Amino acid sequence: MITGTTKLLGVIGYPVEHSLSPRMHNAAIAQMGIDYAYLPFPIAPQNLQAALEGFAAIGVVGFSITIPHKQTIIPLLSEISSLAQSVGAVNTVVRKDNQWIGTNTDVEGFIAPLQSTYNRDWSNTTAVILGNGGAARAVVAGCAQLGCPEIHIVGRNLNKLVAFHESWNNSTIAAHLHVHHWDKLPKYIPQANLIVNTTPIGMYPHIDEAPLTPEEINNLPDGAIAYDLTYNPNPTKFLELAQQAEAITINGLEMLVQQGAAALKIWLQRETVPVDVMRQTLIEVLSRKC
Repeated sequence: MITGTTKLLGVIGYPVEHSLSPRMHNAAIAQMGIDYAYLPFPIAPQNLQAALEGFAAIGVVGFSITIPHKQTIIPLLSEISSLAQSVGAVNTVVRKDNQWIGTNTDVEGFIAPLQSTYNRDWSNTTAVILGNGGAARAVVAGCAQLGCPEIHIVGRNLNKLVAFHESWNNSTIAAHLHVHHWDKLPKYIPQANLIVNTTPIGMYPHIDEAPLTPEEINNLPDGAIAYDLTYNPNPTKFLELAQQAEAITINGLEMLVQQGAAALKIWLQRETVPVDVMRQTLIEVLSRKC
């Protein structure tokens, strides 16, 4: 129940109608029985600064960020974490001492299911990342945090690949990072102990598409993990093919849940939040959409 004392959280983006974050976070808030509400805020790019001023004026506690604001918001914040600086993107902002502080929980969300489920020596893991957009940045940082010695980025635009690589030049990650045109991908698939799809290929409604052919996926090494950041459909065609090739598979639902849980802990200053409730809420929502 919304009252005069209800504290506000939310997500900003443009568009933002598709976001599942309000369902996930409000389910957790209800479970905890706290006087908060999480709302979607469609903020056009030209209104971003005005929105921050408005949020400060009405006492918004914090908010999530989705496309297209993850990078453009950085100059408007008083401070960002070292991790967000490394990734070059902010997805979570909290109000502290009358200042907006930004961080990035996408990295924690990405690595959470890898660390909690798979007991392996990541220092022997070669990672191959499909795509070089914003989502790939969090995956690169996550792979580096795990300790992967080789991180290969594969994309279709050489200029963007070069710019992606150069953007890490001031980071220790640069020594482990390699970029390749998509044509070179067959060479690296047999080395890919961890292969991550960060592209939108296979996302609903294009559910019959996959970034790799069945023949390419069959060349993955034994014990490989195939990770798709897409969570709708579940599984994607990519993960279906990976399962058939006897690879271990992870979909993007858990990353969405874990990055949201990490953000909620920051806003509420709590050690734990009801992650199971957040996950189950999303599973139920997606089952009705599919």
